[in-house]
Amino acid sequence: MNKRIILGIAAAIGIFAQGATAQEMSFFRIGTGGTAGTYYPIGGLIANAISNPPGSRACEDGGSCGVPGLVATAVASNGSVGNINAINGGQLEAGFTQSDVAYWAQTGTGLWEGQPAVEKLRLIANLYPESIHLVARADAGIATVADLKGKKVSLDEPGSGTLVDARIILEAYGLTEADIQPEFLKPDQAADRMRDNAMDAFFFVGGYPAGAIAELASQHDIKLIPIDGEAADKLREKYSFFAADSFPAGTYNGQDADVATISVGAQLVTSADQSDELVYNITKALYNDSTQKLFSAGHAKGKQITLDNATKGAGIPLHPGAEKFYKEAGKVQ
Repeated sequence: MNKRIILGIAAAIGIFAQGATAQEMSFFRIGTGGTAGTYYPIGGLIANAISNPPGSRACEDGGSCGVPGLVATAVASNGSVGNINAINGGQLEAGFTQSDVAYWAQTGTGLWEGQPAVEKLRLIANLYPESIHLVARADAGIATVADLKGKKVSLDEPGSGTLVDARIILEAYGLTEADIQPEFLKPDQAADRMRDNAMDAFFFVGGYPAGAIAELASQHDIKLIPIDGEAADKLREKYSFFAADSFPAGTYNGQDADVATISVGAQLVTSADQSDELVYNITKALYNDSTQKLFSAGHAKGKQITLDNATKGAGIPLHPGAEKFYKEAGKVQ
């Protein structure tokens, strides 16, 4: 290599270094979930979308459309509760959580009963719905939530968000645990019991189609029980983290019509301590056309990460930076 080429390379490196130092670099850790779940790959898409390291090509030139100087990373974690605790403790800048868990943490209720409320928890965006499934054996004589009376019903494990949601739903329809034969099993365990006719119904919270339920429906006649009517309307009024939802016909084998339900949101949350300007720019980056195409192509749930869904079922206060963007976009008053 001749001397002129070496000097040219050195000069180019020097120019790049000057550009990189001129632009301040910041790091943004996003807590997700286990690597086998949905939170982790969605978190990776979001981290890529909002990152724009120093020296990157400009958005208009086909480069990153993220926040200038920001390097975001998706961090595998134990999920909602762990992410909120890490945000509160400063180990994460943001994280994924179910909207109901965020509400309980921020208000010190539900799962957070008896613990200090995470009062600084703030919403960046509602991402996609996690639907509340109430699955019943087709021959169990259950057509409504009220019909669960006297039946063997799994409410999910102690400490789970599903268990708290199930209790709220039972109460809305005039039932308590004393009115049913409660079991406290994971959904796959409850499905196994249903195959043996030892379980009448079970609750599950998650995106559809859920693998365990799809497998059960392919082998066994089941029904999705609607969570609708006046009781569901009152639930959504009382608990702002619930949103109206439905399972489209054909979601599960044997399901010939749409079934109404409610959902909680998979949310991206942060701390009120994060700067308004940073969160504004992150929120803006989530919803530009380039990012939306990336989400849609990158994951099945990515198609639902839209501006129309961003403030649904919020449950907790918006971060001021996110709120500013949504006001400009006409999504909040």
